Amino acid sequence: MTTHPIAQLLIALVLGLLIGLERGWHERETRSGGRIAGIRTFALIAISGELAGTLGLLFSPWIAAVSLLGFVGLLALGYRLNIDEDHDYGMTTVVAALLTFLLGLLVAVGETSLAIAAAVITTVLLHFKETLHHWLHDLSSLELRGILQLGLISAVLLPVLPDQGYGPWNALNPYEIWMLVVLIAGISLTGYFAMQIAGPDKGVMITSALGGLASSTATTLSLARMSRKMPLHRLLAGGVLLASAIMYPRVLFEVAVLNRALLESLIIPLGGMSVVSFGMALWLWHRDEPHGQVNTQEIASSPFQIGPALQFGFLLAVIMLAAQGIREQIGEQGLWIVSIVAGLTDVDAITVTLARMAHDGISDSTAVIGITLAALTNTLVKGALATMAGGTALLRQLWPGLTVTVATGAILMLI
Repeated sequence: MTTHPIAQLLIALVLGLLIGLERGWHERETRSGGRIAGIRTFALIAISGELAGTLGLLFSPWIAAVSLLGFVGLLALGYRLNIDEDHDYGMTTVVAALLTFLLGLLVAVGETSLAIAAAVITTVLLHFKETLHHWLHDLSSLELRGILQLGLISAVLLPVLPDQGYGPWNALNPYEIWMLVVLIAGISLTGYFAMQIAGPDKGVMITSALGGLASSTATTLSLARMSRKMPLHRLLAGGVLLASAIMYPRVLFEVAVLNRALLESLIIPLGGMSVVSFGMALWLWHRDEPHGQVNTQEIASSPFQIGPALQFGFLLAVIMLAAQGIREQIGEQGLWIVSIVAGLTDVDAITVTLARMAHDGISDSTAVIGITLAALTNTLVKGALATMAGGTALLRQLWPGLTVTVATGAILMLI
């Protein structure tokens, strides 16, 4: 990105002022002269970095390198003096100052967009120090393990897997299968932390919405079991419908990531089902008994486990193999049988399978109908599970909403 030198200088100034504004606000109670750097100093640091980079481009790269080393020396001296005087061992402002100098260098070499993005991210991280420390303090060992495990399966294992087809009909691609495992695991982990942030005292409806992001089936079973302990059948039925309503946008998100060409056709039946299910949930909610409090731990007991991720990968591989085999032996319409069977247990696996196959030869309409059939089947299965776990009192409140939702999806699929 080519920018006029004066414009580069002004951009560096603005970035320095941005970071300096946050640092100055954070240390506003510090006595005058007690800070390593304030708003003016950060602005000057950014300008110095930009000028050092410009001089390096005009004359010699050594000018920029020596300027950077000299600046690091000044920071080290200021940090040491600050420790001797205030016994403050924090390095946040020092690191922010070094980063500001580097941002000025980035602007000078033409990487203006990267510098702006880095400055904004840096300012946000600096400003939310207390929030981040609070989250870190409240992070349990189980949650930390979940984050590390997700990092293991994504950043470590995924890059080393071969990106090519294996097995009958070359239907199994290890890289693609594992990438989808990472996607589903990431969605579940996000849902878990969303539930933790919302807290256990926000009520059934918030819990249901966040639980639907992680696993609408697991949420359904949990709410159904609660209905045997708490006489809040309308509210809990509304929670099941809301969790189901969240499932349909989740499927659309997976499709958007894997095959955007299917999104326009799928958004009609799945979007309609989501709107109807959400509307029925709100209707039950407003007619309900006084709202009770629900412990989210009964819905999400673990943020992430390797075992379920491996099970999903195995299920995904089996469905991919079966789908490709049926396509070869029976034709595309045979995939609809696979969709219905897959929807009995999981809608995500068949969604990613058909979205992937739509890239490799099956028609978009076949994929759209198959994904919709899986969603319809999974919705009916949730109703059956809720009936068995919750009893007839929950059934009377839940099934009208499920029936309208399924009928809407079926009609929109056929239009």
